[in-house]
Amino acid sequence: MSHDKIKAAARERMAKTGEPYAAARREVIREYQPCAGEVPVPGTGMLVWINGPCGVGKTATAFELRRRLPGSAVCDPEHVGYGMRRMLPASLRRGFWQDIPAWRHAVLELLRLTLTQHDGPVIAPMMLVDPGHHREIIGELRDDGFEVHHFALLAEPAIVVRRLHGRSLGLEPRTQPWEVDHLDEWLRQLRQPEFAQQVDTDRKSVAQVADVISGSAGLAIRPATDGPVRAWLHRYTITVRHIRMPWD
Repeated sequence: MSHDKIKAAARERMAKTGEPYAAARREVIREYQPCAGEVPVPGTGMLVWINGPCGVGKTATAFELRRRLPGSAVCDPEHVGYGMRRMLPASLRRGFWQDIPAWRHAVLELLRLTLTQHDGPVIAPMMLVDPGHHREIIGELRDDGFEVHHFALLAEPAIVVRRLHGRSLGLEPRTQPWEVDHLDEWLRQLRQPEFAQQVDTDRKSVAQVADVISGSAGLAIRPATDGPVRAWLHRYTITVRHIRMPWD
């Protein structure tokens, strides 16, 4: 039974019983399970989507949360995009992969799968500035009855550019021109009401941003006990793991 059929059946049940969508969806899945035995009952995990322009600190914050939040998992939608990029011939790699409907559909389905089967919080660090794309992924997950918390990390353009340069470590050709050329536009878009909740990161450390997000989402994370050197090492390790080379 596909997610679209589950959604339709849940809405039909809502019309008859007056149940909230999430409760109706769970009952539809429970009724279907004995027949198919392959659609699990939704888990109790929540999604924390960390939005923001390139270089603002999304990935560092995501892994800081995972490190301090037992049972959590990071699901990076960027990996789907890079996989599609590698699959396509060079002549078709122009443009931004978020504009490919298959990317948005794949991210939505993979997050549905994870949220259904993983009991802990799921953290997705990904820039998403198109309102339609935002509704297509985050809005659909909310309509499915999942608990979704969205945060847009913001900073002054000069600070974002400095972070972009700092993350390169001399190992990749940063900063990419398009990341700076579109920065003002991205920041302006992410300040719109539909991208709430916004988090100003200008004068906050990665640990402090993680504290703001966890507090707003109602998550109890471990206290940040790292000194400056250990905190820098954590950021350095995450940066090295996520370096993208030109041939990727």
